[in-house]
Amino acid sequence: MSETSTESGGQLPRLRLDELLEELQTRIDTIRGTRDRLHGLLEAVLSVGRELDLPHVLRRIVESAVVLVDAEYGALGVIGDDAQLSEFLTVGIPDEQALKIGPLPSGHGILGELIRNPETLRLPELSAHPASHGLPENHPPMRTFLGVPIRVRDVAFGNIYLTEKRGGREFDTEDEALLATLAVAAGIAIENARLYKRAREGQRWMEANAEVVSELLSGADETPVLELIIDHGRRILGADLGVVALPVAGGTDLQVTIAVGVDAESHRGLVLPGEGSFMGAAIAAGRPITTPHIAKDPRVTVGPPRWQGLGPVVAVPMVAGEKARGVLMLARKEGSVEFTEAEASPLLSFAGHAALALELAERRRGAEQLALLEDRDRIARDLHDLAIQRLFATGMTLQSALRFVDHPEASERLMRAVDDLDETIKIIRSTIFGLRVRASGRAVQGLRVRVSGAMAQAARTLGFTPGLRMEGLIDTDVPPAVADDAVAVLAEALSNVSRHARATTTGVSFAVASGTLTVTVSDNGVGMPAGSRRSGLDNLAVRAERHGGTMDIRSGAEGGTRLVWRVPVARADTGPAEKPRPLLS
Repeated sequence: MSETSTESGGQLPRLRLDELLEELQTRIDTIRGTRDRLHGLLEAVLSVGRELDLPHVLRRIVESAVVLVDAEYGALGVIGDDAQLSEFLTVGIPDEQALKIGPLPSGHGILGELIRNPETLRLPELSAHPASHGLPENHPPMRTFLGVPIRVRDVAFGNIYLTEKRGGREFDTEDEALLATLAVAAGIAIENARLYKRAREGQRWMEANAEVVSELLSGADETPVLELIIDHGRRILGADLGVVALPVAGGTDLQVTIAVGVDAESHRGLVLPGEGSFMGAAIAAGRPITTPHIAKDPRVTVGPPRWQGLGPVVAVPMVAGEKARGVLMLARKEGSVEFTEAEASPLLSFAGHAALALELAERRRGAEQLALLEDRDRIARDLHDLAIQRLFATGMTLQSALRFVDHPEASERLMRAVDDLDETIKIIRSTIFGLRVRASGRAVQGLRVRVSGAMAQAARTLGFTPGLRMEGLIDTDVPPAVADDAVAVLAEALSNVSRHARATTTGVSFAVASGTLTVTVSDNGVGMPAGSRRSGLDNLAVRAERHGGTMDIRSGAEGGTRLVWRVPVARADTGPAEKPRPLLS
């Protein structure tokens, strides 16, 4: 009995010792695992904090979260201004499979649940939650779920979503605590990245402003300055397309005069209504406006879809003083990140430089026009006081010499010379009247000046300056009604070239000869396509017919299109003070 008891008594202590050793080993493993996870958390926090570029910070956060809690799939969703997901970064799903799944989620189902209720959500079975809508086709199966919100200064920035803990296990409270700690560090890293981005963009805006101001002070034309402004805006804000639209004379419509970037050719020359367009809404608002998707924006109510392939857009009125001189618009491709208020704010002052460029160019043209008018007055005075008087004196000398000439043929030649001088004086007097003429209303300038102005306006949309040739007494022989229609015909013809011809050169001719005004516009573009609409051309024909003229359009001899508009004209009355008077009276 004693031996058995001794033996039994010896086994019990050994069993208890083995159990204690196993329990101790388990606790040591637990402590070691906890230590490793704490080290992993520290490494994740340090890894996230190393980055300053915001996209890299977001990517590093979701990658660190997946490693930290041993999840198979991870994602980070950024909440936009419309309480939907504006960005969605994934880890664990190959790119090929992501393409098969389709568009990224916008914030419904379980993902939307964290947006509506920004609190930690841990689920052993994803499909059992009432907010679950199931997974899309080609999506990998997901059962376990852990979601944690990211806050930046107590404002919900986004959420970290993790699914499928490896080994078929469920996420536990320790995973939840680790991920919540990482989310706090992520919020700090995001705020730092934002501050860094803001400071870097501020420096870029300062450099851009300095370059634009330098161009303005150098007296550069408005087109290069506007293109420079668009280039800087696209580069700083990462836009794919930049356009400038200016008001169409005599109306509320806007015309895209400059376009740089993706599909720029299809946007250049586009005419948009002042009401019912996104850029018109920017002028009405008097401040920068943004939209996550231009094609779906409710402020765009007129016309067919114009911005295919584009998504986020920011439009800014170009204001100088209290007048909006146009709109600057930047756009990103469809599916890109939308423009933020912080990005749009500097654009208002930057667009003001564009308005200043237009105002300075307008004042330069005004000064040049004033100098031109003064020069015309001087030329008119010189012609009247010097040239006409000398011609008149020469004619009187020839006339007085006739009585000393006995030969009939010599007398006839002298008479022809006197008649030629008389006709020359008539032409010069008519030219003087054209130089001094001052109409009223909108036709303050002569027809020559109005034609030159229409050419300068067209050069903005064409991207080059058309060639111009003017012949005859355009200012004096063309009646005001015909002049008005001729300028309208020229503007419409050049607008058609900019919108449809894809031309690189354009020639314009205004000629008055034999009682007929002939306006010719030719280009080297693609020509008249078969079956094209002719409503605008029909209007030009009507303008010719009501003055008893004709309009003809056909392909040019070397390609392109040639438009000829002919209208009969009568010599305008030059006024009693300037009527030509014959020498022989």
